[in-house]
Amino acid sequence: MTGEDESFEAVVAAVGERIDPDERERERMREAVAALTQRAEEAIADLPVAGDAMQVGSTARGTWISGDRDIDLFVRFPADVDREALESYGLEVGHAVLPEGREEYAEHPYVTGEFDGFDVDLVPCYRLDAATEIQSAVDRTPFHNEYLNARIDADLAGEVRLFKQFLKGIGAYGSDLRTRGFSGYLTELLVVEYGSFRAVVEAAADEWHPPVRFDPEDHGRARETAKPSRNEEVGDADLPFDDPLVVVDPTDPERNVAAVCAAENVARLQHYARELLADPREELFFPDPTDPLSPEAVRDRVADRATTPVAVRFDAPDVVEDQLYPQLRKSLAGVRDELDRRGFDALRDATFADESAVLLAELAVAERPAVERHEGPPVHVRQHAEGFFEKYADDPEAYGPFIDGDRYVVERRREFETAAAFLESDALFDVALGVHVESALADGYDVLVGEAVAQLADEFGAQLADYFDPEP
Repeated sequence: MTGEDESFEAVVAAVGERIDPDERERERMREAVAALTQRAEEAIADLPVAGDAMQVGSTARGTWISGDRDIDLFVRFPADVDREALESYGLEVGHAVLPEGREEYAEHPYVTGEFDGFDVDLVPCYRLDAATEIQSAVDRTPFHNEYLNARIDADLAGEVRLFKQFLKGIGAYGSDLRTRGFSGYLTELLVVEYGSFRAVVEAAADEWHPPVRFDPEDHGRARETAKPSRNEEVGDADLPFDDPLVVVDPTDPERNVAAVCAAENVARLQHYARELLADPREELFFPDPTDPLSPEAVRDRVADRATTPVAVRFDAPDVVEDQLYPQLRKSLAGVRDELDRRGFDALRDATFADESAVLLAELAVAERPAVERHEGPPVHVRQHAEGFFEKYADDPEAYGPFIDGDRYVVERRREFETAAAFLESDALFDVALGVHVESALADGYDVLVGEAVAQLADEFGAQLADYFDPEP
C-alpha cells in the first residue's frame, strides 16, 4: 500500500468513526420503529380496507449517518382504493400514530411529527406489483427499498455513509430543488454500481465525461428513447434523458434517478474527488462553517472589485422551497438576460431566500449613455427602409436617420440609463418571472445599488461571503 493509499484509508477510517451509528443508537432506532409500526398496524386494523406499514429510506437500509433522526414509515393500501380514500386513510393512520403530528403536503397529504426524539414522516402509498404501475411518485419508494436491501450489506452501508458525508461536506447532497444535488437513493445506487466509496470518487475524478450514463438493470433506456423523470411540464412526452448524469431507475426504466442533479453538482463532485485523492483530509467531509460578512466587509468587497452590484429585495413568497427556488432562478435568469440586453453586462448573479428573498446581479457597466445606436435595414430594401426612415424622421429626440454604409441608422433616446432605473420601473414585470415571485414583487420591493447591498449582510452574511469568496 502506497503512502497516498494509507493516507486515504486513515482519513476514511476516522470519518467512519464519526458517522457510523453505534449499537446504542441503532437499538434506539429499532425500538422507535417497532413502536411506530405497531401503532400503525393497530390503526390500519380499524380501517375498512387492508393495508400494511413498512419502514423505508436510509434508516431501513442501514445507510443513515449517526445523528440523523429521520424515520420514514410508509402505509400501503390496495391499488383499487381511490385517491381520495387513500389520502383520508393515510391521514387517519398518521394522526393515530403521531397524535401531536401535523399535516404536510407533497404529492398528497401526509403526517409528520416527533417520536422519542426522532423526526417521523408517515406517508400513504399504493401497494403495487411493479414500480411502472405507480399512481404517485411515492409509490416507487417501497421498490427502491426492496431493490437496495437485497444489495447493500453492512460493509457496503458503511461505504454509502462515507459517500453521503463527502457529498454533504462539499455541498452537493440533497435532491431538493434548492440544492439540486445527489439524493440518498442515487448515492446508494452509485456505491452499489462501483462497490466502494473510493471506487466512486476515483471514477468521478478520472473517468466521468458528462453525460455519464448508468443502466443498472440494463433496461436499454439510458440512450435515446427514455423519458425525463422530473420534467413534469412535458408529462409523458417521448424525450431522451439529456441530463449530465443519467442513472436509469432499476425499478422503473422511465425514470432518471439523477434528473434533478445539476451540472454544477456533478462537476463539484469531480473537483473535490480529485482533491480528496490528491490530498486526503477530514476537512473535505466536515468543512468549517462559513463566517458571515459584516456590512463593512461587503462594502470593502464591492469597492475592491469596482463593479456595481444591484439587488432586488422583497418578502419571500410563502411557498415550500421546492416551489420557491425554481421560481427564484427563473426570475433571476429573466432579470439578468434583460440587464445584459440593455447593455449592463452582468458578471455573475445569485439568489438568496429566508424571510426576505433577493435577486442579485453584479454589473460591469453601471451607467449607459443617454442615447443608443439602432440600425435599420439597408436602403435598397425599399419598403422596410422607408418605414424605418419615416418612423424616426420626425422624432425630435432622435439623431438621424443617417446612412452608415448601405443602411439607415438612428441614435435614439435610451429607455434606461442605469440598471436601477430599469429595476425600479414597471418594465421589470415584463421579464420572465416566477408566478409567486411576480406576486411578491407587486406587493413592493427595494432596489439596492453598489455599496447599498451591504444592507443584506444582516440576513445573508454567510451567503454573501460565499458569493464574494467563491469556491468550486
